Amino acid sequence: MMPVLFAVGNHYFIGPEYFRDVKIFLIATALVFVLYWLSIITLTLAIRWIIAKFPDVKHTRKRLIVMLVVVGGMTVFLAAFDVWAYSITPGLHVRFSWEALWPILILGGFFDLFLCAALGLFYTFEKWKQNQTETEKLERLALQHQFNTLKGHVNPHFLFNSLNTLSSLISEDTENAEAFVEDLSKIYRYMLQAAKSDLVMLRSELDFLIVYTRSLKTRYGESLKIDFPTDYSGPDFQIPPLTLQTLVDNAVRYNRMSLSKPLEIKIGIITGSEIVVRNNLQRKTRILETHPSGLSDLIEKYRLASSKCVQVEETGKYFTVTLPLLKEKTLS
Repeated sequence: MMPVLFAVGNHYFIGPEYFRDVKIFLIATALVFVLYWLSIITLTLAIRWIIAKFPDVKHTRKRLIVMLVVVGGMTVFLAAFDVWAYSITPGLHVRFSWEALWPILILGGFFDLFLCAALGLFYTFEKWKQNQTETEKLERLALQHQFNTLKGHVNPHFLFNSLNTLSSLISEDTENAEAFVEDLSKIYRYMLQAAKSDLVMLRSELDFLIVYTRSLKTRYGESLKIDFPTDYSGPDFQIPPLTLQTLVDNAVRYNRMSLSKPLEIKIGIITGSEIVVRNNLQRKTRILETHPSGLSDLIEKYRLASSKCVQVEETGKYFTVTLPLLKEKTLS
């Protein structure tokens, strides 16, 4: 298609001599080739800048208007530049005149309308598809989160450890055994309820963590130390369900603990909008993975659901995870 347009354009500027004189034919063809790619590159850069300036689907109308104005203005300039380039090229015998410019401007105007409409529709459709993909991915992640919650927390390994602890308590401390059974029922009840929600109140998570920590302390004793605010009365922030329990389990799973070298987990709220979970590093030499990392799922959920990100930092002594505290509109 382009060779035909090149020939038509050169014939318009030069006349029949374009096809009769080999020298004129070669010079004019090379010139129109250079001018064509100069125009394409210039317009492409301008359109990319406009799209970057107005990327959202809600900016479609504004983006299209700006694109028409900018591309139209550039078309006038490039058309005038093309005629001027022909007029100064030796051997073509073309004079610069506004009469020669008008047909190019009219054709350029139709081209601009078609180009901007096509690009605008294509970009809007691509953004819509991208948004649909992100929404579907978030829905799949939510379903997977519910499934992983049920599978990861109501699992034989967890139940086996709990029953072992309970068996020891029954023979040694009946009163604590009854309290342990009550805590287990609260833990399972909360886990099953939380699996149905995208967000839970921070206060509810901290209340649940009190019970969950008590059950861990029954099993690990003074080898595990967990410090966190038990009387939170700040703003009604929210976080994904079982977030704190996931990070506590992550620390327990990957680190050694003993009476002489206890695992210390500290949870604190900073600047009123972030919660920090930090533990001292005492890496296990070998870890048997029974299910995917809860931390990875947590990071992915924040990435898809919010503009705020989870920050993970590991030094020689500490492993720290900083979580943004959310409001419900953040996940809308």
